[in-house]
Amino acid sequence: MDAKSILATADRTVSLEAESLMGLRQFLNEDFVKAVEAIIACRGRVVVSGIGKSAIIAQKIVATLNSTGTPGLYMHAADAIHGDLGMIQQEDVVIIISKSGNSPEIKVLVPLIKNFNNTLIGMVGNDQSFLAKQSDIILNTTVSQEACPNNLAPTSSTTAQMVMGDALAVCLMDLKGFTGEDFARFHPGGTLGKKLYLRVSDLYIQNEKPSVGIDSTLKEFIVSISASRLGMTVVTDEKEAVLGVITDGDLRRMLEKTTSLDGITARDVMTTKPKTVEAQTLAVGALDILRTNDITQLVVVAADGRYLGILHLHDLIREGLL
Repeated sequence: MDAKSILATADRTVSLEAESLMGLRQFLNEDFVKAVEAIIACRGRVVVSGIGKSAIIAQKIVATLNSTGTPGLYMHAADAIHGDLGMIQQEDVVIIISKSGNSPEIKVLVPLIKNFNNTLIGMVGNDQSFLAKQSDIILNTTVSQEACPNNLAPTSSTTAQMVMGDALAVCLMDLKGFTGEDFARFHPGGTLGKKLYLRVSDLYIQNEKPSVGIDSTLKEFIVSISASRLGMTVVTDEKEAVLGVITDGDLRRMLEKTTSLDGITARDVMTTKPKTVEAQTLAVGALDILRTNDITQLVVVAADGRYLGILHLHDLIREGLL
């Protein structure tokens, strides 16, 4: 197969699956609303089950529900009839996923669920199937064609199932008022978690806190810049209010313009009104300020404006935010 044929096959696959997803819109109906309402009203968990590729989609849906504030459990349809049914509690809602709705394992499992009197939601690609007829609520994920050349391997159908699960999860998030702060509580690890909970206050305390008075001499503020290894020092008053900053760049510009260095103080060199950030600001918010202003350092201040320290771009890089 040459490159042109490969790309043509890939394009056909993407196009067929995209068409399948658009086709789902016709199935966002009263039953979809009932499914969302049943889960919102549920005092237990959402138990999601399936067989084959649908079982893999069930795991993904459970992961999405758990991470967005809706407690979920995954139950493999085959394992269910060998003891895993014990995980289902009286107040749980059960979702069973199946393209055909007629798999042998599904036909065994469904009556057992019905005996427990749990609300059963069938996510199914055949609304005339056993699963569809036995379900209290149907989420129709019928697709016209699999992307597989033989129209056999689950491709478009599993994509449709996953997107229907995402639609459920997002609606539940909206109804529960699930916020970014809530999301952070469930995602404390990795870069994603850091973007949601890491604050400037967690980072600047690791750095030196260089400062000089407004009447400091040239030698004093050069020593302050050098000692901190941050490439800058902050000019403050006696109450630690920020009056300005002196950076390596400020020093270079001063030397280019000045022939005599006698009597030069911080007042003569500093840049007034430097960019500042409050300590409780999210680190990712500080990164936006650095990017917008094309700078590498921010002066960290308390809510009352007192000078606290320096945040450097390297602090954010070290945490994997950039």
